[in-house]
Amino acid sequence: MLGELKREDKRIIIHIDLDYFYAQCEELKNISLKDKPLVVCVHSGRKEDSGAIVASNYIARAYGVKAGIPIIQAKRLLKDVKDSAFLPADFDYYEEKSRRIMEIIRAYGDKFEEASIDEAFLDVSKVCHLDFDKALELSKEIKKEIYEKENITCSIGIGPNKLIAKMASDYRKPNGLTLVKPDEVKSFLFPLPVGKLYGIGKKTESRLLELKISTIGELANFDLDKLTNLFGKKLGTYFYLAANGIDDEEVLNRESREISRIVTLKENTLDFEEIVKVLDELVKDVHLKMLEQGLACKSIGILAVMEDLKTRSKGRSLDNPINSLEVMNKWARELLKEFLSQDLEFKVRRIGFKASNLFNIKDQSLITQFIESQ
Repeated sequence: MLGELKREDKRIIIHIDLDYFYAQCEELKNISLKDKPLVVCVHSGRKEDSGAIVASNYIARAYGVKAGIPIIQAKRLLKDVKDSAFLPADFDYYEEKSRRIMEIIRAYGDKFEEASIDEAFLDVSKVCHLDFDKALELSKEIKKEIYEKENITCSIGIGPNKLIAKMASDYRKPNGLTLVKPDEVKSFLFPLPVGKLYGIGKKTESRLLELKISTIGELANFDLDKLTNLFGKKLGTYFYLAANGIDDEEVLNRESREISRIVTLKENTLDFEEIVKVLDELVKDVHLKMLEQGLACKSIGILAVMEDLKTRSKGRSLDNPINSLEVMNKWARELLKEFLSQDLEFKVRRIGFKASNLFNIKDQSLITQFIESQ
């Protein structure tokens, strides 16, 4: 039955995760902070200590300081620790650093997808001739070049799909390198706690533990029909497939050029109707800019900055270029529904929309426009 649900082509995927990126960037700016608890903050401006933590180094994490907690709570946790550093986020610096690193990574793969400011996927199936040992050597070269040129360490995971590669990069941090070959997927996944499976949040983990499912292996062997009854067809099927290491999502070969808009919501929320009103306006703005420049896109996506200040995204690669507002709006709404259907621990603080993989279509007609006119 599993084989009927999904079919995977042979691939080698690499996931690169820049270690504690914002905090590591701050350590580069002031090398004396490297051996001290370092915390990066976003201040709300209401009071001196109002705001949230956006990143921390591993020394601060040992005291319980992590992204998403209030600044005042982090200061309480570190009140007895000498030389703790609380620094304001310098996003311009982080973005420029990330841009240079992403250009290094991009050159190594057949396909490149920047998943966020501090992580990326590479499809290296062709360049490595489906040889996982070659992919391991390639990953060592990536780590070496990033460190030599930008003084940033990263953790890399190598696997037969995006899911396994991402989980492998998280397996040994910081500065880790983990290879999971196709015949090692189950031995890698099954012993892990079920909460380690990508996409499972605390609420879902609690429900699974109530069902006596404590490891990924136990989830993989749980009855699929029962899972879909409990979590719905889409989520239940995803949990079942992911637990068995199956993922057919492609690495989206994103072009660097894109048009995007992002705004802060009036209130943090997970309510579809509240968010979609804002999203519709963002789609209109992006669509207007595309029309002005005579562009169509083959990829669209939504971005959400959550209450813990982490950015999450959901994208779709399309078969044909589009520049229809109606079609863009339809896909944006679908992506938002998919995003909100996940087990989200935090509410959405900011919402964004982007159109990428852009094509110049001046004096050209699109297939989608022809179909819509019939």
